[in-house]
Amino acid sequence: MATSEEMDRLNSISEKIIGAAIAVHKELGSGLLEAVYEACLLKEMEQRGIEVSHQVDLPLYYKGQPTGKNFRIDILVENEVVVELKSVEELSPIHEAQLLTYLKLTQKKLGLLINFNVPLLKQGIVRRVL
Repeated sequence: MATSEEMDRLNSISEKIIGAAIAVHKELGSGLLEAVYEACLLKEMEQRGIEVSHQVDLPLYYKGQPTGKNFRIDILVENEVVVELKSVEELSPIHEAQLLTYLKLTQKKLGLLINFNVPLLKQGIVRRVL
C-alpha cells in the first residue's frame, strides 16, 4: 500500500503528465497516429523538465524463466508512472487490462491510459492505481 507521501508524489507526476498531454492535444487535435502523439508528448515533457523513458522493454517470464520476448511500455515517467497511449475510436477493456498488466509486472503503483482520439482530452484519460 502506498503511503500518503508516495501518493502525493505520484499525483504530482500525474498532474504534470496530464498537463503535457493536454498541451499536445490542444496543439495537434485528434485523429493522428499514436506514434505522432508519443513523439510530441515526449518533447513536451522534456521541455517541461519531466524525466521520461519511452518504448521501455519489459521482459516476459513464464514460470520464472525468460521467454526472450518483451512487452513494451510506451512511456515511463520519473521511473514511477506507466503511461500507455492510444489513438482509437474508443478505449476498450483490453486497453485497461494492458495497463494493469504493465503495472503488475513493473510493480509500479500508478498508470495512465491516454486516448488522444477524443474531442476533449479529459474524456480520453483513464487513471489506475494498483
